[in-house]
Amino acid sequence: MHVMVNGVRLYVDVEGAGLVPDGPRMRAKPTLILVHGGPGADHSLYKPAFSALSDICQIVYYDHRGCGRSEDGLPANWTLAQWGDDLKGLCDAIGIERPIVLGTSFGGFVAQAYATRHPRHAGKLILVTTAAKIDFPTIYAAFERIGGLQAGEAARDYWSAPSPATRAPYLDICLPLYKARPPIGPADWEQRVIMRNETGVHFNGPSNEQGRMDFREALASIECPVLVMGGEDDPIMPIAFSETIAQSLPPNRVRFERFARCGHGIVPDDPEAALAAIRAFILDA
Repeated sequence: MHVMVNGVRLYVDVEGAGLVPDGPRMRAKPTLILVHGGPGADHSLYKPAFSALSDICQIVYYDHRGCGRSEDGLPANWTLAQWGDDLKGLCDAIGIERPIVLGTSFGGFVAQAYATRHPRHAGKLILVTTAAKIDFPTIYAAFERIGGLQAGEAARDYWSAPSPATRAPYLDICLPLYKARPPIGPADWEQRVIMRNETGVHFNGPSNEQGRMDFREALASIECPVLVMGGEDDPIMPIAFSETIAQSLPPNRVRFERFARCGHGIVPDDPEAALAAIRAFILDA
């Protein structure tokens, strides 16, 4: 379905009931909002793995403006402030209160924008393989260490000067290095995902908003519990970025989980451990 939010129609999908029978009463399950990465990809990256959590929460998937099945709006509004406000606006539009918001990679940037602009709105926050501030030389070095000189050069070419010409070889050479373990089953997500390359080129790189963003100081205003998850073998969001997020949050509100032998996709690399950590955090009162 599509929901009108801040002047654009966002694609939204919902899995599971929000109210379930519990003896003589109806019990409300918490709502988990999944904020996808990219930018330019879509919510299908979370399917079907996160369906495993539908027994404990209602799951809301959506595509950002300029991504997937959602409308573009003006490219001038492809900003973290707007994407963060869209997340809050989506909650207002469909009546979600105190959501558990999970953002991965670019989705983690959006989740941080939302949480710092609306610090009393979320019930809990989960930040997976993301960053508060990007250090591009660290990314280049990580790709070179994991994939050799060719991978380091492809990463440097794309991230320093995003364009269709530099993006294509980056996706060919570097995207396979996001995984630290052999895939379990076919990698059919690559055929399912809607990839809007123009949105990535618009946002990525040191000269665009990705290079300017810095949530480190603002994270101190977060008032809800936060789970930070990092993969020790992640080349695109090296685990030092997750460590910085954890250090920037109020110490009494943060839980930091490191995942050995995991790359950028912690859930694909170690689904049992990753989903167990998320489940425990959701259930923790």
